[in-house]
Amino acid sequence: MKTNLFHLENVGLHESSSFGVRLLIIIALTLMAHFLVWLVRVGSAWIVTKSTAKKSPVGFVTQKPKFITLTGLAASALTFIIYSISLGFLLSAFGVDSQKFFATYLATASVLGLAVGFGSQGLVQDVVTGLTLIFSDTLDVGDMIEVSGQIGRVERVGLRFTEVTNFYNQQVFLPNRLIGNIARFPRGGMHAFADVQIPTEADRQKVTETIGQIAHGLWVQFSAIILAEPQLSEIERAAPDSWDYLRVQFKIWPGQGAMLETAFRQRVVEAMKTLDAHYADWMVSITYRATLKPRKANATPKEL
Repeated sequence: MKTNLFHLENVGLHESSSFGVRLLIIIALTLMAHFLVWLVRVGSAWIVTKSTAKKSPVGFVTQKPKFITLTGLAASALTFIIYSISLGFLLSAFGVDSQKFFATYLATASVLGLAVGFGSQGLVQDVVTGLTLIFSDTLDVGDMIEVSGQIGRVERVGLRFTEVTNFYNQQVFLPNRLIGNIARFPRGGMHAFADVQIPTEADRQKVTETIGQIAHGLWVQFSAIILAEPQLSEIERAAPDSWDYLRVQFKIWPGQGAMLETAFRQRVVEAMKTLDAHYADWMVSITYRATLKPRKANATPKEL
């Protein structure tokens, strides 16, 4: 009787010690998995951070938007792999045959996949279109585009959604499968040109300084609309024996030209009327178009 009790006590101690070892293994595996995931995320963020890119041996590629997108996708894939491997080890620690478990899981998933396959067609389309957008140079992070009725700057190109920030600083998530025609604005915005007719008897230098101050003040006041400091050209003559004009070039957020046609024109007209009482609104003309760069041989769509 005593022998049986001693044997039972040994079995109990063995089971309790075995459970303690399994618990320690589970805790260690969990902590290791979280540490590796944290390491992957921090490492990917470090690679694409501009402040540390100069110290990185791959700093010359970290400025490319496509590299940033692919780095994020690689980090997500590594995170999934780490969690999958950790799950296998945890099942082994619990005494579950991981091979049988995954075989059963995959068999079940294949059956369920047939049932939900028709409902996940949109997901597959999103992923396929996302990969196409990433590898075809159709758009990149930082581009100013018009797509699916939205105008904004591309913040992220993912496998399911493309994130765009519009003029109202709203984050718009566009399902990739709904992205059709994409209009990319050259150099990140729309270019507006204001041609200011100069009064015949006015001091050219004074007119140039006045218009420059108006344009600069407008840029400071409406920096969310005017994306770069306005540029003034030299005074030019429209035609022989005609009028002189000064051209001001603006780079603005697409669709926000009304500000130039109202605020800028009104301020210029008011300033010019101090030099010529007959100065009229029609003497300040505003046009919109893209500035073209010389076409390169074998140029990519991004360079055109």
